[in-house]
Amino acid sequence: MAGPEIESLIRQISKLPGLGPRSARRIALALIKKRNMLLDPLVHALTAAADRVRVCSACGNYDSQDPCVICSDPRRDPTIVCVVEDVADLWAMERASVFRGRYHVTGGLLSPLSGVGPDDLKLDRLLDRVRAEHVKEVILALAATVDGQTTSHYIAEKLHETGTVVSGLAHGMPVGGELDYLDDGTISAALRARRPVD
Repeated sequence: MAGPEIESLIRQISKLPGLGPRSARRIALALIKKRNMLLDPLVHALTAAADRVRVCSACGNYDSQDPCVICSDPRRDPTIVCVVEDVADLWAMERASVFRGRYHVTGGLLSPLSGVGPDDLKLDRLLDRVRAEHVKEVILALAATVDGQTTSHYIAEKLHETGTVVSGLAHGMPVGGELDYLDDGTISAALRARRPVD
């Protein structure tokens, strides 16, 4: 149907989340038809991202600087840390524009069935940050799933000895919900109504 370059482009696009072969074909065709407006700028943006974007050594966010702009912002409260599973969750919290502290990305959730244990997550780094940076409150903004709740309880238990207040998102956070799929108002309400974790 098409040359190997186009087929390769379609294959690569179809690997993106939410896109199948049909969507990938339409996107590839649009990119090729509007090469100057779409394809060339996309190639430039992808190259720049591949060359410059790195993981923040402090929180785990993606940025072109290390520490990231959030960790470097002096207007942020370093004594409040919001724990999220993924960078997509961090970006969802930022979209709501209600949290002015810092973040910690775990990179996953505890899942004994999948073989993910505490050593597979960045939890030791969180404990080190809490002690070194004199963190007063840790907000657990993890998914309201079994693995999310297991991870929250594990973190709360580990932080108990530090004397740090541990809270979790409350109202507005549906059971089984994930931050990246929630609207800004729901995230805002859940953050304002956070509660202590037992």
